[in-house]
Amino acid sequence: MGDGPHVIAEGHEHGPAELCEAGLSLYGRALREGRIPAEDADHVPCLLDFGLVRPDGEDPKWLRPLAPALALPRLLRESARDIARRRHDEARLAEAFEPLLALDGHSELVAEVPGIGLLAGFDRINEAIGRAMDEAREELLTIQPGGRRSAVLLRDLGLPREQRMLSRGCRIRTLYQDTTRHDLGVVAHFERLTGDVQVRTLDEVTKRLLIVDRSVAFLPAGEDRARALEIRQPALVSFLATVFDRLWNMAVPMYPEAVRVAPSDGVTRRQLAIAHLLVEGHTDTAIAERLGLNVRTARVHIAKLAALLGSESRAQLGYLIGRSGILERGEGP
Repeated sequence: MGDGPHVIAEGHEHGPAELCEAGLSLYGRALREGRIPAEDADHVPCLLDFGLVRPDGEDPKWLRPLAPALALPRLLRESARDIARRRHDEARLAEAFEPLLALDGHSELVAEVPGIGLLAGFDRINEAIGRAMDEAREELLTIQPGGRRSAVLLRDLGLPREQRMLSRGCRIRTLYQDTTRHDLGVVAHFERLTGDVQVRTLDEVTKRLLIVDRSVAFLPAGEDRARALEIRQPALVSFLATVFDRLWNMAVPMYPEAVRVAPSDGVTRRQLAIAHLLVEGHTDTAIAERLGLNVRTARVHIAKLAALLGSESRAQLGYLIGRSGILERGEGP
């Protein structure tokens, strides 16, 4: 199987995770009848491309189906490769932004970059964000890592600004880290708003990000958040919006209606995220920081994973996670 979306016929472009109805229908018929004429697959060549049917060894004019028990793992492996490619894209984004974040304290350098301005001080940052929100006509996209937002800021700044946007017919999409799912203060804030508001959560998100009308973006230029970059370069803002859309599609709804994520084979969604980071070689402290947990909580989850897999050491745990297949099952479509 290939490594990307398959262009298998004019007007017939899709990957294995979006197997077309015509392909599924013909595959089902092949299973029921044992074989189908090869010419019947001319209009759905994805069956051959994905290996769901194969030429009959005795008569090439016929196609025989691959057993579903073999076909499904093959398609799931391709979906897992798609996820790995998306993570690679996110890593490239982080690498591309590293020199921009290093501009903290070097405003003269920022001034030389068209479409990028450096805002210094909380008042100036809030003023610029407020002005962009007051001029908004379509949508506000935000990423809030770590989860906890000041109740005072939510009430005094966030609520009035957001409600004015909603009253003009704009929509708001906010992405939090999973640790926020039980933050009643955040939920109460969004319940006060009237309009098109949605909130989702994800195990791991990027640094804080705010995009208005997909035309201007704000992100911190330092860890203390006392400086921020105001980005109006169209290609860069579009790239950031695309990253937001990808994360949004992988996230779990929190508001207006929370969705409970069921464990897979006894491993919770949080533990799957930790397992990924363990295999990548991260320390307990690094895992806790990336997932918005304290170190003690992260170690409790690691201990549960070790007990479930029968691991007796940290090195053995990484090996057992990879061998168990839980990462691949957790990343299915």
